Amino acid sequence: MESGTHFVFGTHENHGFVASFTPSISPHLAQWVLVREQFEPIPDEPGLFRLSEPERDGARRTRQAVRDLRRQGYAVHADVALDPAASASSPRPVRPNGLLERRSRLAQAAASRTTQRGTPPTTSPPSARPIPPKPTYAPTIRLAASGGGRCR
Repeated sequence: MESGTHFVFGTHENHGFVASFTPSISPHLAQWVLVREQFEPIPDEPGLFRLSEPERDGARRTRQAVRDLRRQGYAVHADVALDPAASASSPRPVRPNGLLERRSRLAQAAASRTTQRGTPPTTSPPSARPIPPKPTYAPTIRLAASGGGRCR
């Protein structure tokens, strides 16, 4: 174990997944951090914490705690089975679903010219539509008389 290690994670035959801290971190801060990572202090063993509810996907939750603490800048030592860096399985094989190919085709289609419009529009201004002449008569609009009041 390295000298600058803050936390140590492993398995215990009686307590399951456990964590402890080293003298390089204050006990108060270490307890605060481990409790937030779902570890609880073991009453008879000071400085040792066990994962609460280890039967509920304990190995994954312990690996997640190791990952979280490392992201926060702490130096963490963990058993090989609990170390996400050491036990990382190979990435899952990607099943082709055609999405990448479809996106590529769409991008190519968007970048190319369309054949639906024929020739591109000319640069000359479009011809102006003539304005219809003003009528020579005055249009008459007749409104039906209402019964004296506003309509509802």
